[in-house]
Amino acid sequence: MRNRPSRAPSAENPVTEPVRIAFVITELDVGGAERCLVNLAAGIDRTRFSPMVCALAPRPVQGQDSLVRQLEEASVPVHFLNLRSSLSFLPGLGKLKRLFRQHEIEVVQTFLFHANVIGSFAAKSAGVSRIVSGIRVADPARWRMGLERFATQRVDNIVCVSQSVADFVATEGGFPRSKLRVIPNGIDLTPVQTDTTRIRTELGIGNQRRILLGVGRLHRQKGFDWLLEQAPELLKRLPEHDLVIAGDGPERKSLGELASRLGLKDRVHFTGWRTDVPRLMQAADIFLLPSRWEGMPNVLIEAMGLGLPVVAASVEGVTEVLGPLAKGQAVPFGDGAAFIDAVCEIVSDSTHKAKLAEVNCERIRAEFSLRAMISKYEDLFSI
Repeated sequence: MRNRPSRAPSAENPVTEPVRIAFVITELDVGGAERCLVNLAAGIDRTRFSPMVCALAPRPVQGQDSLVRQLEEASVPVHFLNLRSSLSFLPGLGKLKRLFRQHEIEVVQTFLFHANVIGSFAAKSAGVSRIVSGIRVADPARWRMGLERFATQRVDNIVCVSQSVADFVATEGGFPRSKLRVIPNGIDLTPVQTDTTRIRTELGIGNQRRILLGVGRLHRQKGFDWLLEQAPELLKRLPEHDLVIAGDGPERKSLGELASRLGLKDRVHFTGWRTDVPRLMQAADIFLLPSRWEGMPNVLIEAMGLGLPVVAASVEGVTEVLGPLAKGQAVPFGDGAAFIDAVCEIVSDSTHKAKLAEVNCERIRAEFSLRAMISKYEDLFSI
């Protein structure tokens, strides 16, 4: 079955049927890119677009499938290809191609490396009219950039989540600037009500203790090993604080062992994977982002939007999120003294901390709303 010609809606060319669009992503476990895709698919204008979502991996296990349930509640069809390794490339390509043809998909938007590669090949082979891929981090792995650049020769546009990422893939990866479009992440700014005493009890932290919070996948990219190396001096200077790290990943065991070797077992708390990160954020004094590389970290936007001061490594996307607020809240990755000084300066001055919380929240509400992000994607799909 062949696709109908693309029908981009406009005032001059009104249409009666919405454009059929498929969002393709590697997996739907909870993460920044995954949350962005789900919010986009669930929030896109249904009078103009008819969305479905395709995940290469199997459905997440019960208890970690909140994003899938969000899509289902929004009546967005979700298809799982059940691929479990890179050896499944050819079967996955065939499955995705058949899905695109079966549903007469007219626009494809892919997210993340594996989905970009498989999705672009499948969409081109299926005759999809408009293909858009998405690059979300400045990945230093040259082989991945090379393969992704080869695969995305077939796409019409490549969405980068920050100008830093766009500059990186153009300069370091040789991606054509003419195809690059920058669309920053946006978040839902609905207020969250939190019982901070209950949070501390759940974490095994005394109610008089104060929290330094880090959130992310426990992977080398996120720099939690480096943060732990700074923690003895940081926690010595802040005797009323404990460090809470929320997330899971391949470094979970090694990070726990590092904390023990550093004598921090009683003051560093690993929560594992959590569905209630906003609650943790509202119980914290400050948010810490020690990443080695990024794109535009959703978790930073979320922390600022919930009224937290932050100290982050000034990697790709971070200074774009912070904008004029970067001074005092962003330091070069690897500069432990500057990182520790910045954290201590903020949490030791309640007036300064409260002011940063206020202006951070104002900036996110003005520049990084979910509606603004969705509108920019809608405009891109309508070209």
